[in-house]
Amino acid sequence: MTAEDASGDWKRWHEQREEQVSAPYGPLALVGTHWIEDHPDGRLPGVPGTWAVDGEGVVLTATGADGLAVDGEPFAGEIRLAADAEPAARVTLGERHLVVLVREGVWGVRDYDPDAGTRRAFRGIDATPYDPGWSVPGRFTPYDGDRRSVRVGNADGRERALVLAGELAFTLAGEERTLQVAEQADGRLWAVFADSTSGHSSFRFRFLYSAAPAADGSTTVDLNRAQLPPCAFADHFICPFPPPGNTLDVAVEAGERRLR
Repeated sequence: MTAEDASGDWKRWHEQREEQVSAPYGPLALVGTHWIEDHPDGRLPGVPGTWAVDGEGVVLTATGADGLAVDGEPFAGEIRLAADAEPAARVTLGERHLVVLVREGVWGVRDYDPDAGTRRAFRGIDATPYDPGWSVPGRFTPYDGDRRSVRVGNADGRERALVLAGELAFTLAGEERTLQVAEQADGRLWAVFADSTSGHSSFRFRFLYSAAPAADGSTTVDLNRAQLPPCAFADHFICPFPPPGNTLDVAVEAGERRLR
C-alpha cells in the first residue's frame, strides 16, 4: 500500500470512528451504568421497574405505569433476562435502551439515551493526521502455558481482571518497546497503553488494536490508529487502566488524542 493509499484509508477509518461513537446508541449516548448489587431495593436511579439478580440472570418486575417495553411490546409483570449484546437491548423505555450486562459475575444495567447531552454536544475527535513513521513492524510472543490474568484499576474505581495473552514488541524512536496485549475472539491483539503525552496533550490512556499475527508472530503496530477508550466519551464505562509495563517512555504524537 502506498503512503497516499494508507493516508486515505486512515481518513476513512477516522470518519467511521466519529460516526460510530456519535451513533444513536454509541458511546456518547451512555448516561448510566448501575450495578444491581449496589441497590438492594432493586430500584435503579432514573430507571423504572424493580431489578433483582437471580442466579445466572436478572429478574425485572414492572407495571404498565412504568412505561417499559420488552422486545418492542409494552410490558407489565415479571421476566427473566440474560445479558444483552450491547448496545442492543430487550428492554426499552421510549427511545432509551436498558442493556443488561454482567462483569465478573456482577450484574448491572446500562442506560443508553440518544438524547444524551454528551451526544448532542459532540464536535468530533481530535486526531493527528496520518504519518507513516508511526506504523511499524511488530512481533507477538505468546506467554508460555496459560494466559496471564492481572488485576488492574478500572475507570469506575474498581479493580477487575485483565487477561493477557502475550507481548507485542516493536521499535519506536530507535528503541525496542513492548506492550502486554490481550487477544480478541477474532485474533486481533488489543493493548491498553499510556505514553508521555497521556493526561497532557492526549487522554490519560488509549487503546490500540493490531491485526491477528501471522504464524511467525509478525503483525503491524500502527499507532496512527491509537484510539480513545469508551470512558473518554462517557463516564459510565468501566475501561481498564494500562497494566504494569504498558506506559511507554516516549511521546506518541499520533492517533486519536481527545474530544474536540
